[in-house]
Amino acid sequence: MGRGGKLFLMGLSIYLFSTDVANLFTTSPPKPSITHFQDHDLRHPHRPHYQPILKFPSQQEKSSNIGAIDMESNIININFCTSCSYRGNAVKTKKVLETAFPGINVVLGNQPPEFRKGLVSKIVPVVQVAIIGLTLGGEQIFPRMGISSPPPLYYSLRANRFRSIATTWFLGNFLQTFLQTTGAFEVYYNGDLVFSKLKEQRFPGEFELKDLVGKKLTISRTVS
Repeated sequence: MGRGGKLFLMGLSIYLFSTDVANLFTTSPPKPSITHFQDHDLRHPHRPHYQPILKFPSQQEKSSNIGAIDMESNIININFCTSCSYRGNAVKTKKVLETAFPGINVVLGNQPPEFRKGLVSKIVPVVQVAIIGLTLGGEQIFPRMGISSPPPLYYSLRANRFRSIATTWFLGNFLQTFLQTTGAFEVYYNGDLVFSKLKEQRFPGEFELKDLVGKKLTISRTVS
């Protein structure tokens, strides 16, 4: 190899070396823009639009709704005497009706006494408290009321205070319970009387009551 060839190889080597050094200190070229669009597409994929499926009632469903009854709008009230221990019968009747007519609303409640008995039953506790109060503190109460000589009944009550208080308490409770006792077991369907124990003087039979309520439901279905 001549002197010219050696110079050529040396120059080529220097050129390649200088190119490599230049590449080390230069920044890498930016990524092509197509990659940006690909990343954007991956982050926000195209979502297809689905049209909602419209459901139309069939002819059979339409016919089945004709004459139907909203059971929840029908209310059966069972008003009973709470002081007569009728709650067990009322709860049993409620379960029977709810089983026979699913979805029906059965409400239990107390049958209040007539007005006069109810008024007297509210006065009895006031009289109880008054007698017990006078028995315990009559010495201070009567002078403040301007009564210098208490009635003879007060001295009888004060002679045995414990017996007087106990007798007043038990007799008052007995009288209050008696006045609130009605013996009622009344069944109403949407406000209409279906069965009355006060009139029949007995409790309703299971099949009897289901038959009476069923007839009411039939009438409601016919009217609606």
